[in-house]
Amino acid sequence: MRKGEKGILIGVVAFAVVAMSYKAWQASEVTEKDPGIPFYTTSSDEFATKASVLYRKYECRDCHSLWGLRNIMQAVPAPSLDGMGSIREEEWLYSYFSAENPQSIIPSRLKLRYQMPSFAKIPETDRRMLAKYISSLKVEDWFLEETKKMRYEKLTGKDYQK
Repeated sequence: MRKGEKGILIGVVAFAVVAMSYKAWQASEVTEKDPGIPFYTTSSDEFATKASVLYRKYECRDCHSLWGLRNIMQAVPAPSLDGMGSIREEEWLYSYFSAENPQSIIPSRLKLRYQMPSFAKIPETDRRMLAKYISSLKVEDWFLEETKKMRYEKLTGKDYQK
């Protein structure tokens, strides 16, 4: 090995050691006070990819935020879908999507044009897939109450009472 090559090799190894040390230090910074991102999915990547096509097709993202990303129409105060699977079960979501009038299940304080539309006329397989996907959107137990609070306040415009 030549003198210049040896210096480059030492530099690369030193950089790798510093990078790994930094990564380990960052991981140790997750504490009970700030335990990291509370949202996750139980869906496989393959299923989540298929479901995301429907999520876009039926314009869910126009009103709802997901994974902390704001909705496209940011002025619409629709609830976030983060953690929804920890609040509602798949069959409940399927029934909600199948309702001719979703407002009969969850009344909306939003203007008519922003209210949850009925998905009763979309194919059953699509409703089932959306229900399965949204029910897979979970929240860690330590953040569940905060998720319920945010959802309640979005839906009602009132302060959450535990």
